Amino acid sequence: MRKIILMTVCFWTLSLTAGHDGPKRPIDGLAHRILGDMDTCFVFVYQPDTVDFFLIEPDPDNRDLFSGKIRITGNNDNSLAVGLNYYLKHIAGVHVSWLLCEPVELPVEFPTPLGTIRKEALVRDRFFLNYCTYGYTMPWWKWPQWERFIDWMALNGITMPLAITGQEAVWYEVWKEFGMTDEEIRSYFSGPAHLPWHRMANLDSFGGPLPMSWIEGQKELQQQIVAREREFNMTPVLPAFAGHVPKRFAEMHPEADIQQLSAWCGFEPTHFLNSSDPLFAKIQKSFMEKEIALFGTDHIYGVDPFNEMDPPSWEPDYLAKVSQNIYASLQQSDPAARWLQMTWVFYYKRKSWTPERLRAYLTAVPQDKLVLLDYFCEKTEVWRTTDGFYGQPFIWCYLGNFGGNTMLVGNINELEKKLDAALKEAGPNMTGIGSTLESFDVSPQIYEYLFDRVWESQPDVHQWVEDWCNVRTGSYHHTDKWQLLIDSIYKDWSFYGLGTQLVARPSLEGHGTYYTKPYYSYNNDTLKKICESFVATRILEPCQGYVGTNWEGKYKDSYNYDIVNLFSQWMGNHFMDIRNDFTVAYKNRDIKEMKRQVKIANQLFEDVDALLNTHPAFMLGPWIEAARDWGTTKKEKDYYERQARTLLTVWGGPVLNDYANRMWGGLVGDYYAKRWNLFFDAVIKAVKEGKEFDEKAFGEELSKFEHKWTESHTKYPVVPQEVKRKAGGLAPKHPTYNAAWAIYERWME
Repeated sequence: MRKIILMTVCFWTLSLTAGHDGPKRPIDGLAHRILGDMDTCFVFVYQPDTVDFFLIEPDPDNRDLFSGKIRITGNNDNSLAVGLNYYLKHIAGVHVSWLLCEPVELPVEFPTPLGTIRKEALVRDRFFLNYCTYGYTMPWWKWPQWERFIDWMALNGITMPLAITGQEAVWYEVWKEFGMTDEEIRSYFSGPAHLPWHRMANLDSFGGPLPMSWIEGQKELQQQIVAREREFNMTPVLPAFAGHVPKRFAEMHPEADIQQLSAWCGFEPTHFLNSSDPLFAKIQKSFMEKEIALFGTDHIYGVDPFNEMDPPSWEPDYLAKVSQNIYASLQQSDPAARWLQMTWVFYYKRKSWTPERLRAYLTAVPQDKLVLLDYFCEKTEVWRTTDGFYGQPFIWCYLGNFGGNTMLVGNINELEKKLDAALKEAGPNMTGIGSTLESFDVSPQIYEYLFDRVWESQPDVHQWVEDWCNVRTGSYHHTDKWQLLIDSIYKDWSFYGLGTQLVARPSLEGHGTYYTKPYYSYNNDTLKKICESFVATRILEPCQGYVGTNWEGKYKDSYNYDIVNLFSQWMGNHFMDIRNDFTVAYKNRDIKEMKRQVKIANQLFEDVDALLNTHPAFMLGPWIEAARDWGTTKKEKDYYERQARTLLTVWGGPVLNDYANRMWGGLVGDYYAKRWNLFFDAVIKAVKEGKEFDEKAFGEELSKFEHKWTESHTKYPVVPQEVKRKAGGLAPKHPTYNAAWAIYERWME
């Protein structure tokens, strides 16, 4: 049962809009962007405090039954935004999604709580993003997408976002100052989609040279980003120099202490300037001065040497000198500087980063000047194996997604236990909670739960799921569906390369490459039953508050998203059965049965692709269109499209092929389905010729198709596609529902 008592309602009337003269404060602007003219139902009040808090209550200055307003008090704009979001989600049943394509569906009236709700933040720092997110989700964003996303971050209380957009404009000026030419500099940069890995020193030049129009456009975008983030009391984490230098720079300075790092994922090794070399401090000073002049500073900088690579030496004294010198170089330009480092490398190369080495590296920086992101806490909490990082402050982070893989993962029940334990046991040097996801738009509920947990006295998991069900379906009466999902389907943690057999490189058994891994621990029949329950409700006349509808009786977009997400997962899992039956037929040399399984597979491809293309969050077209939109010429547009296609498929090398796999409309129909059909044809041909199928030789042929696809320019839909209803039925007619119903009738009944 709801514990919040609802009394009066804020009716929307013309009189409330009178005198509305536009936003004056950051919170007013956010409320207006999210709520439109209904923002006048809310009164926002600042109240200084030493802790972040919000207070929700009926406005004491306006208790009129027919125009009662909701008053939200907080110590700053960030806390006020969290208070607004708490009210919308947990009281009004309104969801503001991180999906940029998902509309905010408002009620005709807002309920007003009878009593007072006050909550304080349990931790000071709330971190969000990952270098990789800038490749797998955000590379093609412009200001409208960033503006909505920053609003979402404020609503969810983020105070420490990674802010690495536009740094190439700074580096361009730095390397020019050190004597490199325009062509040398832009050829050192990678293409846009791969910039995160260039910034982490994993690769150079791949997909370059970087167009100057991109560099300038990103610089202007970053200025807008950090300005807005600061309005909401966020401290953007800007980048700083970690030692990564161009090969050309190394050639120009043979006297410098520059070494090649270990090669990463098949790419050419990059070059690392030792932090004890006098050039290091000079480059750092040049970069920071130029960066601060362009973007300002909040005195915290992301510096990540040796990401997934070996340092030049593993001697503890050397590692201590590296970190000591890096911090000193930051301090010379900003005496108030703090250094933020992700600890992924300490997990990823945990056998090499022994306690002795890690202690030397971490304790060489003054206490509280190094902040660590415990990167993958759902899997391994590094703080527990390092005496709490030897006293340095850290932020407990949930990763949750690799590469944008569209899989149903994330265990809220276990997350609750891990968070509770960390908050009780970590001590005062655990200063925050955050997420280091590689991509988002996937399994949003667990991230919203994570940031809800930052605030004291949150609903327990069961109540939280009830509220989530309400905002997703428009009703509390269908909580059992979401509770079953949480308890029986969302059981696994994510890991790199996770994906269904459908998106895996074709093979007769197992999966074709290290990435992808078709793994799930639940029974697919359980997911099938849940899918059936999402379409089984037949609605005579959509009515207010009914499952799947908003207050006007229209089908809720969030419900559409969930239907696509669940049905495509079930179908992707089910494809493994089809592939296995094909393999059995191959072993029996039963060509007729092989062809029958191919026909079944192609029907599945067609049905899944149609379903995915009914929702923009699952469509390839918008991704490619957004990439092309950055081009100023046809040549540039084609270049950006090639970048966008490459990252999702071949990635850039055989080691990472399919790492960023995802179930998207267009990608399933024009890439994964065609790969499988090339495979099916080759296997059937081998049987007809009385030969064993040569999977290795076929892999070489398949690579030709994959790379040719990245160079192609097929146009894909950019708006949701209609799916005609084949049968009558009583349920509301909607493309997503129609596509799901067709799958239900063909595959599930």
